[in-house]
Amino acid sequence: MNKIVVASGNKGKLREIAEIFKGYEIVSMQAAGFSGDIEENGSTFEENALIKARAVCKALGAAALADDSGLCVAALGGAPGVYSARYAGEHGNDAANNAQLLKNLAGVPEESRGAYFESCVALVLPDGRELTASGRTYGHILFSPEGSGGFGYDPLFYSDELKKSFGTASAEEKNAVSHRAKALAALSAKLKEARL
Repeated sequence: MNKIVVASGNKGKLREIAEIFKGYEIVSMQAAGFSGDIEENGSTFEENALIKARAVCKALGAAALADDSGLCVAALGGAPGVYSARYAGEHGNDAANNAQLLKNLAGVPEESRGAYFESCVALVLPDGRELTASGRTYGHILFSPEGSGGFGYDPLFYSDELKKSFGTASAEEKNAVSHRAKALAALSAKLKEARL
């Protein structure tokens, strides 16, 4: 196996995957000829990652990699979780999602605003083998946005490791501690163990 089709068209995500999976040709599902929507109806990040990777693998007959990730806030019982991208109702509306998060955390003191980003990555092979790995990065939710970098909830997420918000961190700083980078590194190690 030397080519991996990624169930995403996100250039940043593709670049991050290519940096970790050196020695493999990394291509987006669109470039590989996959089109159409995949319904992510799983109840966990792992289920959603597998749904996407299986769909692309089945359609193209190629090794397929997918990830699903989101923000989990302790004071909200783990929400928004798998609904992170559509927390306020409309998929991908970062401003509305951030506003909804702050509204739901109104009155919650700093010491109770613990949160983590989680990512699960799944690799599905045409022979039926499946590998998954997860990664987390911990911090807490700020009372107002800091910085305009990154995307999603980054301006509201204060990273324990970086001692600053993801919104004020450089791409390099964020990638060094990110949940997705940790998940991809764990999956890369599993690939080496399996000698794929």
